[in-house]
Amino acid sequence: MIGILNRLVDEIEQCLHDHDDLDVDGLAQSSGTTGYHARRMFSSLAGMSVSEYVRRRRMTVAAADVIGGEDLLTIAVRYGYGSTEAFGRAFRAVHGTSHGDVRRDGGPLRSQPLLRFRLTVEGSAPMDARITARPAFRLIGHAARVPLIHEGVNPHIQRHIAALPVSEHDRLKQLSSTEPAGLLQVSADVDPDYAEGSELTYLHGVAVEVATDVPGDLDVIEVGAGEWVVFRTSGPHPAALQEAYAASATEWFPANPWRLCPGPSIVSVLDRAPDFSTATCELWFPIERA
Repeated sequence: MIGILNRLVDEIEQCLHDHDDLDVDGLAQSSGTTGYHARRMFSSLAGMSVSEYVRRRRMTVAAADVIGGEDLLTIAVRYGYGSTEAFGRAFRAVHGTSHGDVRRDGGPLRSQPLLRFRLTVEGSAPMDARITARPAFRLIGHAARVPLIHEGVNPHIQRHIAALPVSEHDRLKQLSSTEPAGLLQVSADVDPDYAEGSELTYLHGVAVEVATDVPGDLDVIEVGAGEWVVFRTSGPHPAALQEAYAASATEWFPANPWRLCPGPSIVSVLDRAPDFSTATCELWFPIERA
């Protein structure tokens, strides 16, 4: 996977040089993996999505042209923007200043260095994981569209859950009829780049068998049959859970013959402190053989 990600970085540089569009799916397929898996591994390891890295590198390269005397509209079109205004917004988002100020003063500039992924020796602490094959099932509950937040508590999800009465949590627990057991925190329709701030569907609910008669007031996510990797975490919440997300990319997937496939990620809370400061959870990812 490290080699594939470095090939992706090299391809990005070539596309910037040739002013071509990047084909992540095509590159991933030629390397024996999928665009979905490559994007998720890139964002987990680099701390930014592929699209965000491309934008930062594009504006880093464009800064040299801006400092020169070339017409700004010509530069904007060269880097894929239809107007100097759109180019200017992207330029300011990366460099923190306008292209006009940079042309006049030569800076300040915030350059995005070329990424290079390297293998480091880690994994001294074993990860508690298991592989399980599951028939098709349904996730039912209350869904909302929320922004993706990588670290810390997501206040939008907190508000969504807090708006549900206690009696509704009890009703959902009684409806649960298959694994993953208990009340679940489900993330679905996640942006392929896993970009922070992008919207996803969050569902607070439970898993039921396909034949279950679902109450009409509940949202439903259909999940096909397949294999899952299940990580168990215990400790400060949500820090321990978020560390498991990161460790799955840096340690588990590179060491095992599996890759992520499209589908919801699921958190099952097995036990927790009354104030939710600590918790024992299971993190479920849909996978396929690499």
